[in-house]
Amino acid sequence: MTSADQDYRSGPTALRIQLGVQLRRLRQARGISREAAGWEIRGSESKISRMELGRVPFKERDVADLLTLYGVGEPQATALLELARRANTPAWWRQFGEVVPQWYLSYLGLEEAASLIRAYEAHFVPGLLQTPDYARAVLRREHPAAPAAEIERRIELRRNRQRVLTRPDPPHFWAVLDEAVLRREIGGRNVMRAQVGALLEAAQRPNVRLQIVPFHQGAAGPADFPFAIMRFSEPELPDVVYVEQLTGAIYLDKPGDVERYLVAMERACLEAEPPERTVALLDDALHQIAR
Repeated sequence: MTSADQDYRSGPTALRIQLGVQLRRLRQARGISREAAGWEIRGSESKISRMELGRVPFKERDVADLLTLYGVGEPQATALLELARRANTPAWWRQFGEVVPQWYLSYLGLEEAASLIRAYEAHFVPGLLQTPDYARAVLRREHPAAPAAEIERRIELRRNRQRVLTRPDPPHFWAVLDEAVLRREIGGRNVMRAQVGALLEAAQRPNVRLQIVPFHQGAAGPADFPFAIMRFSEPELPDVVYVEQLTGAIYLDKPGDVERYLVAMERACLEAEPPERTVALLDDALHQIAR
């Protein structure tokens, strides 16, 4: 395994999640409330909750005080403090902070830490599967005033992000695409031909499942906007729904909110052709483009 692969498997968000889960287990094993733990580190119950969900960086002093409260001795305490230090290492995507907003960088951390990513897309090929030329055409539509250098930096970020699907032990990616995604000509015929070809290749990967909602279904898909649902290997962690907007994004993890999006995703899967039909549908789209 290369050092780059190791970085992708052990990014700071994933490490924070791992540490948070362990801290929660230690607290519960001692029968200590979140309120009492928060008081011990000069914080609140909500701060402990965010720490245990891996949503915030960890101060080593806070971790050390919690480990003392939980009665954790050596060598476990040293190992957990080292994990806290590693979790505070700047993520690879921080170098792109000048071209993308903070709310998007937060998503990259969750995406990297997820074990399952389910996505619905009504307009464009999902970013994890876009070719550079297709991504360039999409980004120029979304940011018409951006200089060429900024567009290229965004493409570089997208290509780095895509490595999550080819790393050792990658997440499972299950995407449902409206047929309009394949028929809408983005960047010209040559760009679309290459992009559909890339989808064909992606559909062969064991960790990627693609489904297409065909036009003949008649009604519109379950939503007019894209969304993603991320699931994590730690059973204590809730699913997180990500919905991107023009000027920001929302992250949902309350059970009621997540359930509505899970229902919408299940509806999309049922309306779509089964995964076994995806290659044939992509082949048909490729032939249509070649005409």
